[in-house]
Amino acid sequence: MKPALGVSLKILSALAFTLMAASIKLASATYPTGQLIFFRSAFALVPLIAWLAVSDAVVNAVRTHNLKGHLLRSIIGATGMVLGFSALAYLPLTEAVAIGYAAPLIVVVLAALLLKETVRAYRWSAVGVGFVGVLIMLSPRLGSEGLAEGASVGALFAIGAACCTAGATIQVRRLTATERTGAIVFYFTAVTTLIGLSTAAFGWIMPTPLDFAMLIGIGILGGIGQILLTESYRYADASLVAPFEYTTMIWATLLGWFVFGQWPEAAVIAGAVLVTASGIFVIYRERRLGLQRRKELETSSQRPG
Repeated sequence: MKPALGVSLKILSALAFTLMAASIKLASATYPTGQLIFFRSAFALVPLIAWLAVSDAVVNAVRTHNLKGHLLRSIIGATGMVLGFSALAYLPLTEAVAIGYAAPLIVVVLAALLLKETVRAYRWSAVGVGFVGVLIMLSPRLGSEGLAEGASVGALFAIGAACCTAGATIQVRRLTATERTGAIVFYFTAVTTLIGLSTAAFGWIMPTPLDFAMLIGIGILGGIGQILLTESYRYADASLVAPFEYTTMIWATLLGWFVFGQWPEAAVIAGAVLVTASGIFVIYRERRLGLQRRKELETSSQRPG
């Protein structure tokens, strides 16, 4: 294990995904969402296939025991893309990213309901505090002024995207029982490419050369971000790496300021702090529970039969 390398790769993946989100926000003013989904997915395949080829995992990426499971994960993910890309069109970059932090909290709820995982008072309390943070972030968008600007619609899109992200995470947990990581990533990217392509009949816009380069860059950044994310967990424990997902707020704030001239409102900052703290606490508790379960298994295996 190389913890410093794992953390560095995670931070770089957060930067890549935030740059991708900023590019999508720029492009969303001109190009339809389906076209953005196509470029996001199709050109992400380029670095992904190259990575799989180098790691000798191309065959494993195609081999699957659960095609229906991959399709379900892809449909949930594609829906999340539609909602997330739409949210970026309506909201400041920092706000859209911050609301997305609700996803890990929603995962806890879905894990209890769908996977029948035991969630105790500590984690439920963290989830409750996190949702209070989400409400604080949404508070500026719930008034009539926000509705007139379309920002409240964007906030609803962002919440919907977070729910889809959580649902996709639950489905990925199910898939990992039989599927390799390469297969999960490959099928999701391939299916969402086809979903995006299917929207061409509803009207696409021919991009300028500069915009075409930006659209390709969206996909390349997405693919590179996914590779860096996957590799980060190879070199460090998930409990150490996962909290650095929240560095996206740093990148989003800087990009929002320098590229879009937007600074996050006080309510967004306050809510984001609560949601981030809750998310990190959930990660900490899951790590403690994981260590406890591992110790119990080791103890039981050492008992005489």
